[in-house]
Amino acid sequence: MSAEKVREYLKEKGMADRITVHQETIDTVEHAAIQVGCSEAEIAKTLTFLAGGSPVMVVMAGDVKVNSSKFKAQFHEKPHMIPRDQVNALIGHEPGGVCPFAVKEGVEIWLDVSMKRFGVVHPAGGSEFTSVRVTPRELEEVTGARGWCDVCKPQKAGA
Repeated sequence: MSAEKVREYLKEKGMADRITVHQETIDTVEHAAIQVGCSEAEIAKTLTFLAGGSPVMVVMAGDVKVNSSKFKAQFHEKPHMIPRDQVNALIGHEPGGVCPFAVKEGVEIWLDVSMKRFGVVHPAGGSEFTSVRVTPRELEEVTGARGWCDVCKPQKAGA
């Protein structure tokens, strides 16, 4: 159901042709990079948090992780991920297909600067089998993101 919402959303924005449906799951950064045919860093992973009691979505490069201190500086509290069983109710997508497209009203979308180093990134498209090919600038425009933030740090090798 979520993938259809995303397809309709992107169609309205003139970007439905950017969706790719994969034969294998893209439920992790590693799986997504294999299916898309890019580096793990170019996968735009989407994490969801509660900040001030409201849902906040941060889209970031696949090779970084959230830094608690940076997150707190941006959002004025420590990062608390939305529990898996509440993601769909609060965001509008099931875990594995969470993406910054066609989210519920009131969800703040932020883009981490870690994606700016790429010409193209690949967020999920509403299911564990769909991805969307966009430039970081297009991602900002099509999602109506609140802006760019710097809340991540590189993952340690082997992490």
